[in-house]
Amino acid sequence: MRLAADVVVALVALLHVWFLVLEMFLWDKPLGLKTFRQTAEHAAISKTLAANQGLYNGFLAAGLLWGLWLGSAGGSVKVFFLLCVVVAGVYGAATVGRKILFVQALPAALGLALLLAA
Repeated sequence: MRLAADVVVALVALLHVWFLVLEMFLWDKPLGLKTFRQTAEHAAISKTLAANQGLYNGFLAAGLLWGLWLGSAGGSVKVFFLLCVVVAGVYGAATVGRKILFVQALPAALGLALLLAA
């Protein structure tokens, strides 16, 4: 069970690295525009804000990877950062769009459930 939990934690971390890339580097590029369903004009206006948001996603990924790196001693670190991801996902779903609940919060909740069951 611990291996399954760590695999899901790693996937959530990689997902947040991808969010970092999308928000910091691809926000105003074709893939970013398509992903976030926005115009080039809006992307130009919000680029700095998106980069800041991407940086925070990077911190979430770093925390999860740190927890994995700590091995069995990293359980509480993984729990904390997974809870942060779940809260961010639920807030995003409530304020931006329901899709965030499935893309961000659900994988983290699955990882949290597996971690607590291990």
